[in-house]
Amino acid sequence: MSAVQFDVPAAVPADPTANTSDLLVDRVKATPSLALFAVPDGEGWRDVTAADFHREVTALAKGFAAAGIEPGDKVAFIARTTYHWSLVDFALFFAGAVMVPVYETSSASQINWILSDSGAVAVIAESEAHAARVAEIREQTPLVRNVWTMSAGDLDTLSGNGASVTDEEIERRRTLANGDDIATLIYTSGSTGRPKGCVLTHSNFVELARNSAVALSAVVEEPGASTVLFLPLAHIFARFIAVLNIHTGVKTGHEPDTTKLLAALGSFKPTYLLAVPRVFEKVYNSAEQKAEAGGKGKIFRAAAATAVEHSRRLQDGERIPLGMKIKFALFDKLVYGKLRTAMGGNVKYAVSGSAPLGPRLGHFFHSLGVHILEGYGLTETTAPATVNRTDKSKIGTVGPALPGVSIRLAEDGEIEVKGINVFKEYWKNPEATADTFDDGWFRTGDIGTVDADGYLTITGRKKEIIVTAGGKNVAPAVLEDPIRANPIVGQVVVVGDQKPFIAALVTLDREMLPTWLANNGLPGDMPMSEAVHNEKVIAEVQTAVDRANKGVSRAESIRKFVLLDTEWTEASGHLTPKMSIKRNVILDDFAADIDELYAAKVSTTNISLGN
Repeated sequence: MSAVQFDVPAAVPADPTANTSDLLVDRVKATPSLALFAVPDGEGWRDVTAADFHREVTALAKGFAAAGIEPGDKVAFIARTTYHWSLVDFALFFAGAVMVPVYETSSASQINWILSDSGAVAVIAESEAHAARVAEIREQTPLVRNVWTMSAGDLDTLSGNGASVTDEEIERRRTLANGDDIATLIYTSGSTGRPKGCVLTHSNFVELARNSAVALSAVVEEPGASTVLFLPLAHIFARFIAVLNIHTGVKTGHEPDTTKLLAALGSFKPTYLLAVPRVFEKVYNSAEQKAEAGGKGKIFRAAAATAVEHSRRLQDGERIPLGMKIKFALFDKLVYGKLRTAMGGNVKYAVSGSAPLGPRLGHFFHSLGVHILEGYGLTETTAPATVNRTDKSKIGTVGPALPGVSIRLAEDGEIEVKGINVFKEYWKNPEATADTFDDGWFRTGDIGTVDADGYLTITGRKKEIIVTAGGKNVAPAVLEDPIRANPIVGQVVVVGDQKPFIAALVTLDREMLPTWLANNGLPGDMPMSEAVHNEKVIAEVQTAVDRANKGVSRAESIRKFVLLDTEWTEASGHLTPKMSIKRNVILDDFAADIDELYAAKVSTTNISLGN
């Protein structure tokens, strides 16, 4: 039995006959001349109207049909985040086919598994490099008949070859699928074990898009609403937002190279952003280090403290003292305004997911005039299950359930979800499907709490809960997230299962480290191998650890940490494509470092201890 359950009724009547392609058809009928996309054009952007996009989608769908793609066929797609992502996505919907997204960073062996397990008959690759990875395993995937490469002009060729296919044939194919039918097959990023294929239906996309549009109406109906997508579209988070934008008429641009993101924001000037907490941390940390380098670090930190306190008081309904109002106005000119300009000047909202943001950053950006709406969901819930609203928000939570969604807590605190967004099943894996459902409720594997108003707070992953030798249950994320917010910290993994105390493995941020070193009187080009043993660097990480320890009990606090002379990346096998930690892999690969942390005795007081 569940002690806590919140049900939010759907805001839009369900239409079991509708499929995802209807969202574009309806948009074209409503606003054919509305700019639905903008694509890079020299130093600026060129608009693509809803009608133009529909024509391109139809032409490519005809190309797929002419090439032998049949309704229900699985077609894999490996590409970065560009306009062509949505073009291919909807062209496959119109052709009646099913896209199987592949992360563009996936290895040949990972691609092999996804193609083989899904039964894909064709692959669309963005670049020659992507196509080469597919070629490596072509003999092992006999079902794959075609490999099309975008950089070689194959999409244009397909569109040209489809001229003989009639509009009536595409309409027949487009309308074959009902709400219960498979819309896409997305493989989980595999932080534990082999990726599983999640079957998401057309109703998952249609009903969630229509209800999310109501819940987030202030965001998507903002005059001139627009956004720049830069997160991987192979992941459901950005993919769902791309579909939502088509449904709501939000203009979408793309920037696959995050090193060029600020320039893209400056020229595109979006009204809202979709991001993960690490992006907001980078924006904050970069601004802080830039201020430090210019001799204005003290001003920035005072501005940040004022911003957080100002926002907290507003949220709690407290009076803003006159002195704080004056300071806030001053810092708005000196600090906040410049950060707003760096993000394009028009950003009013940001939707954040994938990991906890933390109240400090939420309040800081809120004072900048950027309301970060933190949400929660998984691939199995078509991305969002809960999200804070513009008029119903509590910083530090991931918000209430979306319309049409129910959430409940099991007796052990596990979050369970039911509703319009929950996936149908794991592809060809009835055992895993049965294991993940509890009387029709999807068991997320996450632990959380829900307050009296229905706002959900995530406290950790059920499988990641550490039980110390003393029997204390510790959720790693509560400690890891605040430490990771430090400018020089790259990643953190808290350890201590069946050990006498909690400890941590810490890596440094290679991008931020040189600036921080220079700002602290150290050589900016200090090698990582030297930095991990530097007293000032260790002391800086210790301050982050101390800050995290203040939020937990003595028994849960980190007593020792080690700085590792390495980076955890997707390429190293330690992060998933969405930058989540592969905890089990790290624990295995760095077992010797963990053993060393516990080799020497340590004081059991709450005194800060370095390595």
